[in-house]
Amino acid sequence: MSGPEARMAHEIAEAPQAVARQAAGLAQPIAELVARLKRRPPQVVVTCARGSSGHAATYAKHLIERSIGTPVAEAAPNIASVYGRRLNLKDQLFLAISQSGRSDDLIEMALSARSAGALTVALVNATDGPLTRACDIVLPIGAGPEQSVAASKTFVATVSAVQRLIAAWISDAALARAVDALPERLAEASALDWSEAVAALSRTTSLVTIGRGPTLAIAREASLKLKETCNLHAEAFSGAEFLHGPVALAAARYPIVMFMPNDQAAPGMRQLAADLRRKGAALLTAEPGDAAPGRLPALPARHPETDAVCLVQSFYAMLIRLADRLGLDVDRPRHLQKVTRTR
Repeated sequence: MSGPEARMAHEIAEAPQAVARQAAGLAQPIAELVARLKRRPPQVVVTCARGSSGHAATYAKHLIERSIGTPVAEAAPNIASVYGRRLNLKDQLFLAISQSGRSDDLIEMALSARSAGALTVALVNATDGPLTRACDIVLPIGAGPEQSVAASKTFVATVSAVQRLIAAWISDAALARAVDALPERLAEASALDWSEAVAALSRTTSLVTIGRGPTLAIAREASLKLKETCNLHAEAFSGAEFLHGPVALAAARYPIVMFMPNDQAAPGMRQLAADLRRKGAALLTAEPGDAAPGRLPALPARHPETDAVCLVQSFYAMLIRLADRLGLDVDRPRHLQKVTRTR
């Protein structure tokens, strides 16, 4: 089923409430984690995740490196699960992100990191899974049950949980206020009219998504969702990465969707957009501003980090309509199931 009655549509609509109610459940474990991080600051943060959770880890990398200056590395879980190798992670922070908490390779990697002396943290939606037992601290995403195979509200709630963690870690009052305002803004973002994207993407089989800074994770998440729910081949790039070869794809027959950041990365992305238009690209940009051809509406800028989450909420709402236009059931992606067990 697609359209407004789809389970995924209901879960997209539930995202604002999920973000609002997670605050209470996260307060104590975040306080405990921040106290430990301040007593013994890590020299590196290692993330471990897959799928949409992996895109949330991409967002965490951006926010941690930009706000704290601590380098963030993405772990390859098969180093533990397939190759049996333990990484040298003593006194470092290991952050596993998962909806179900049941992926075998993530669990084995978390156990390996813990045995190596890392401070292990599970950011999970289902807190009764084995991943939580493998970690020192559990941060509950608090999104509630998600029945649709393609994650939506859990991704939004995971990113907002990361924002709450960083706001507490560095005592960033502005970010904390922006997260508190996020539920209302998410509801507003869901109602924005992305009809132009529905029309353009329903006529193609391949496209590119682009982001940078806080919106790189959004571009990657959008790319995955287009594959999962609409059977469209979509590749995600950073704005800088796109210039290193993939820019050769720019053409009127090959849509490009740019998720514009509202921070220091914005000028470079605007320059890239102008260059792509000169090259004749079929470009759609999601950004605030007056209505114009090729511009997908976005909420007025409030905070660059939470603004990025509002973009993905607008995208999700568009996705339901796109799948409906294509005659596809967003709740039953072919070949997929809700919990993916990999080793």
